[in-house]
Amino acid sequence: MADSVILFVFLVLGASMLAQWVAWRFRLPAIVLLFALGLLFGPGLRIMHPSEMLGSAFHPLVSLAVALIVFEGGLVLDFRQLKEAGEGVVRLTLVALPINLLLGSIAAHYIGGMGWGPAFLFGSIVVVTGPTVVLPLLRHGKLKPRIAAFLRWEAILNDPVGAILATLVLEVLLMQPGEGSGTFFASMLPHMLVSAVMMAGLGLGAAWGVRWLCVRDLLPEFLKMPFLITLALALFVVGTLSMDGAGLIASTVFGMGLVNLRIPGMAELQRMKESLVVLIVSILFVLLTADLQRAELTALSWSIGGLTLAVLFLVRPVGIWLATMGSSLSWAERAFVGWIAPRGIVAAAVAGMAGIRLEDAGYPGAAQVMPAVFAVIAATMILHGFSLVPLGRRLHLTLSNQPSLAIVGASEWSTQLAIAVHGLDVPVLLVDSSQQDLRRAERAGVPVLCAEVLSEEGAESLEERPADYLISATPDGIYNGLVCAHLAPHFGRQRVYQVSPGIARLDQYRGLSREARGKVLGQPGWNFTVLDLLVNQGWFFVAHEITEANRLDLLSEESGFLIFLVIQKGVSITVLSAEDDVPPPLWPGYIAVGLMAPEGAARTAPDSRA
Repeated sequence: MADSVILFVFLVLGASMLAQWVAWRFRLPAIVLLFALGLLFGPGLRIMHPSEMLGSAFHPLVSLAVALIVFEGGLVLDFRQLKEAGEGVVRLTLVALPINLLLGSIAAHYIGGMGWGPAFLFGSIVVVTGPTVVLPLLRHGKLKPRIAAFLRWEAILNDPVGAILATLVLEVLLMQPGEGSGTFFASMLPHMLVSAVMMAGLGLGAAWGVRWLCVRDLLPEFLKMPFLITLALALFVVGTLSMDGAGLIASTVFGMGLVNLRIPGMAELQRMKESLVVLIVSILFVLLTADLQRAELTALSWSIGGLTLAVLFLVRPVGIWLATMGSSLSWAERAFVGWIAPRGIVAAAVAGMAGIRLEDAGYPGAAQVMPAVFAVIAATMILHGFSLVPLGRRLHLTLSNQPSLAIVGASEWSTQLAIAVHGLDVPVLLVDSSQQDLRRAERAGVPVLCAEVLSEEGAESLEERPADYLISATPDGIYNGLVCAHLAPHFGRQRVYQVSPGIARLDQYRGLSREARGKVLGQPGWNFTVLDLLVNQGWFFVAHEITEANRLDLLSEESGFLIFLVIQKGVSITVLSAEDDVPPPLWPGYIAVGLMAPEGAARTAPDSRA
């Protein structure tokens, strides 16, 4: 038993993290790879059956994991984003949901061959899009903020609503003879509404309580994350005891309350929980897919295949089109949202529980609910996972797919650098809090952003621009380090650079900690004063295409050329740093951008030890 558990942990954790890395490295949808791993370990090789290994604890553990996922999802539902996407979100969550329920039920009855009872259960389950699938796809897809907000809010808000809706449909179908509409309207419906409102209020009250503790310094930093996770799980359990699905409402509202109450230190905790959720989602997808049996896969029929196609190409697109008629959404946004609707873990969990109960009650066609929902989940994950980025590009709903650069600080030399990069048709953004300092770059056609990047508004504005690398190039070395440390979680710590703060401050023991600054741009001696002096002496930024003949000369100290960037257009940007262990890729066809000495000036580079 111990060996099987060790093998189980090794396979699930090791394989899922490898899949995540492969997906990141080759820009693939990680969900699809995790889904394939589960099919391989479970129905394929039959080396894993999680529900047998974990027994009765399997489904409760899955439910608790889903609670953490929707809690973390609630942490990204900032109401400031809702102001821009508000109308679309309302239509997707309130108007589209009942339309999709009706259309999905009709398709399940006439195309899937289900009785009306199982058909309505199927329709209530597939109305939701899962945050466990949507959020990783959004992280991978680089969509524009507005369309990303549509999909994010719909997935997170509809998930608990869909679970409650499926529970409502199931309870109606399982009513005993003699229990008519009076029982439904007098008992069941009021109980569900009261439970939902109470759990929303409980989640919001818990968020206020956490804020009260934090602002009074009554919750130490080392306890914040475990305290919040425990509280989110406790809210889920309390809500679930009240009614199936209500626990998801409590956890979601708790997360929304925390992010919108502006609790100090929440941004750092949010990043830590995001990493935890990546691990949880990876494990869950492998486990749930591995738990499928070959008998369930063989139950897939032509009617279920036709039903899946109807959900993909008729139910969802028609429902979204009807719900968004007369709205401010563009036709491209309506078409994109009508297609992208991957279902996830909650749909699978609800289908597994509800389908069995309905089948035990003797409803004809109830046995088809689980394989039909599974077919929709599999089809949407694969088709939507691989088509999200290409379709978004086709409809012009994605940010630039080219690697791009953001430069903070509009000095004379940094403006020249931005203009030189822009001249290569490489996306670049120059950021400064002074509109006057940005004017020269703006006149040259360089995209600019007038904002303080350390403010919430500035950070949000920067996230809306397509930037993969950042150089902080202000005269203040401490400020540059603060910018890099603040934005490192967004860009990646290896992608934030700053002008050298001076040789003494780079001492590994006594100098500025690497955690509190970015990587040094160029050589340690290239501080702001040196670069500013060179530009005043007539040095200027140029771009040289690298050839076999000049690649060695460009690196020599006598060349009079200080390389800052090496660009492979449309593929990569390499920012040179003395702290890199890997030499720059000076290959023929690449372009080197750097400072060139004027004619007649000293051709030697400044001493890196100065």
